[in-house]
Order: sequence, then C-alpha cells, then structure tokens
Amino acid sequence: MAENPMSAAAAAVIDRCEIQPSLESAAAEITLPLLHFDITWLYFHPVQRLLFYDFPCSKPLFLETIVPQLKQSLSQTLNHFLPLAGNIVHPLNSGGRPFSRFSVGDSVSLTVAVCDKDFNHLTGNHARVSDEFYACVPHLPPPKHSSSDDDVVLPVLALQITLFPDHGVCLGFTNHHAIADASSIVRFIRAWASVNKFGGEIDEKSRPYYDRTAVEDPKGLDSIYWNLIKRSRAVESPPISFPLNRSRRTFILTKDDVQKLKNFALQKRPEMNATSFTVACALVWVCLVKAEAAAAEAAVADDEPEFFCFAADCRGRLNAPLPAAYFGNCLAFVKAESKHGLLKGDGGFVIAAECTGEAIQKRVYGEKGILFGAENWPLEFGKLIGKRLFGVAGSPRFDLYDVDYGWGRPKKFESASIDGDTSMSLCKSRDFEGGLEIGLSRSEKILNAFSAIFIQELGKL
Repeated sequence: MAENPMSAAAAAVIDRCEIQPSLESAAAEITLPLLHFDITWLYFHPVQRLLFYDFPCSKPLFLETIVPQLKQSLSQTLNHFLPLAGNIVHPLNSGGRPFSRFSVGDSVSLTVAVCDKDFNHLTGNHARVSDEFYACVPHLPPPKHSSSDDDVVLPVLALQITLFPDHGVCLGFTNHHAIADASSIVRFIRAWASVNKFGGEIDEKSRPYYDRTAVEDPKGLDSIYWNLIKRSRAVESPPISFPLNRSRRTFILTKDDVQKLKNFALQKRPEMNATSFTVACALVWVCLVKAEAAAAEAAVADDEPEFFCFAADCRGRLNAPLPAAYFGNCLAFVKAESKHGLLKGDGGFVIAAECTGEAIQKRVYGEKGILFGAENWPLEFGKLIGKRLFGVAGSPRFDLYDVDYGWGRPKKFESASIDGDTSMSLCKSRDFEGGLEIGLSRSEKILNAFSAIFIQELGKL
C-alpha cells in the first residue's frame, strides 16, 4: 500500500533503516517455492497488525535504549526467519512459478516514529476514526522489477516502532500474505518478543520448519492454482486512499456470554457442534446483517445470498500432517451460506450458527479430507467477488495479548487490515479469561446500529 500523507501526518519519522539477519554464517541464498497454499494469497492486500503497550517512556530512553535493543533482537530473530528478510520473486514472462528468496544483504524495513495522538483514545474499545491508526502502520517497500524485466521482486515484511511520549509504544507489523499465514507470523512476533525480553537464542520448539517437500501435492494443485491466478490481476496491490470514511470499535464477549450463546444454540438445535468460534461468528454475522438493514444504506432482497468465509489451519489435518512450526501458508477455505431474509429474522442467530457449524464439519472433518475439492477453490471463491461477503481475520488460537517484549502484556491489539475488506478481527480477550475480542471497521452509521443490536441480541439469552 502506498503511503498517504494524511495517514502519516501525526507521526514524526525519526529513522528509516534496514535490519539484516546478524549471522555472518547464514546461507548465501535460501529459496522456497510458493505452494498452492501460498499462491492463493499472492494478490491479497497486505496484512497489518498493531500491538499497543502501556509503557510510559521518555523520548531519550526510547531512542537510546529501547530502539537499539529492538533492532538487535530483531536482527537475531531474523537468523531463524530468513524468508521474512527476503522477497517474493514473481515471474512475469517466464513459465516459472513464484518463489521466496533470501540472499545475503536482504533486510527488513524498519521505521521509528514518534506520535502525538492520544494513546488512551486509540487503545480504547469505543468508536475511533480508522484513519488515525495509520500513523503506526508500516508500509511495505514498493515492488522492484528485475534488470531483465522478467520478474517483479516483492518485499514481504515491514515493521514500525512508534513512541507515544510518556504513555506507550506501538509495534506495527505489515506482511505480504503469500509469505506466511497468521500461525507463522505470530510465531515470529513471539520469537522476537522472547529474544528482546530475555536475550539469547530462540528455543528449538519456537523455530520454524521450512521443508516444502513435506507438503504432498498429488493433484498438482500448485500448477492448477498458478495457471488460474496468474491471469487474474496486477501484481501490485492498489494503494489505500484516505479518508477511509470508517470507524472501528471493539466488542467483548465474556466466557459467560459465549456459554449462553452455546446453550441457546443447542437448545434449538441439540445436534449442533456449537463451538466458541461458531457461536461468536454467527452472532456477529447476524448483527451485521441486521445493522446494515437498519442503517438502510442499500436495499437487499430477502432471497439475496449471504456468505461467511474463513480459513482453517491444515497443518495437522493433511494426510501427511505437518508440524505446527511449518512456515508459510497452510489454510483451507470454508464457506457458509444463507439468505439475507433468514439471517435478519428472529431465528437468524441459530440459522447462522447451524450453517457455520455445518460448513466447518464438511470442510475440516469431512471423510474425504480437508483438501477435497481444493482444485476448485480459486474459481469457487472468485465467484464471490461483489457478493455479500463476511469474513474473519485472526483466531482465538493466536493469543497476541501474551506477547511481552519486556514491557508487560499489550494494552490493545488492532487488526488494521480489516479496513480493507468486510472481515472482523477475532482474538482472545485481554481482560476476560475465556472471553473473545471482536474488532469491526465500518461506517459510523452501521457501527452504531450494530452496537445496539449486539447488546439487544445478548440480552435475549
């Protein structure tokens, strides 16, 4: 995404630098092919995460101690995450497929900035203007064409450290989705935090696993996906433009709320597999459908299809299971479908939970395996462009609220990239054991309607 002057106006950039892995003995070049799991995300918008830490810190302490320590620990951490310091090489004219490559001298872009915005305002749960957060969001360096003009070289990671003087620090992460999914990126974030806090080396169990030959591809999905996707659109993501005309709010479901949702769903459908994920997503999906109808921003027919799409981790579910530390993307697509009129009706929550649960059961636990029909996924999901589509970014499995760089737990996590689509963010609650935290970015009118309906729906339980 191109940097916009409006987004950076409230952050004074102190330093822009490139951080290389520290080991002189690192391999001269490491190349990993992009598999069908990765190729799927080649033209997806960058993924942006923000971690805010309540860490009162003066500017001198920040620049003289905190930043140098973060740079050093980042360099050490990259020794084990070399693909994040490298690039994706995207062929333009040759018949080859894209691949990830790290060469000696490659690095990660790091921005150091100071922000004068209200730290407590940004880290609240109330409505905040989405544009405000981009003072802390790093931008991937622009793609470069090779000297022969046969390839485009795409940087895959950018980082930013932003000081709110005497209030806190924000760490910003922007990555190209084709290099890795949330499981791998969160593993990197945790590893960096551990090295920064404790020093020393990353423990063995935290190190990524890179063996691409461990991923079986009997149906030739790598070639199928590349042949389909390479014709679909331009290599570079379009720049984000401001103002976004969106607000973001955070909504909390306590453990008690989640249990009540499960009980209500099971009371109506005893055979349902009512997980925390299923009922939470169903509630948000239905509340959004009702909020959009209440806001009357567009008339929608009752028979209009409504889709809820999300990704499920495949690592442990393949015929030859992969270790949890496998680095890259390893996700299956799950699609739930209903009708607008059904979801906005009185029984909408149960219907949404039921069709979400059935979609998970069919895709993730189906007898024919999690990749059954995967050769059709690009075309199947391509048909959803322009449709009424809801998604989810993140998972309660990835607890970013326990990522400690030496300053304690984060005060707030924000998924900035949900501004670019119709997804919600989902993670464990910081303050409520067993609870969930939901982030939404929508127009102020829809968010206001959603908030009222969300409270109303919970009150019915």
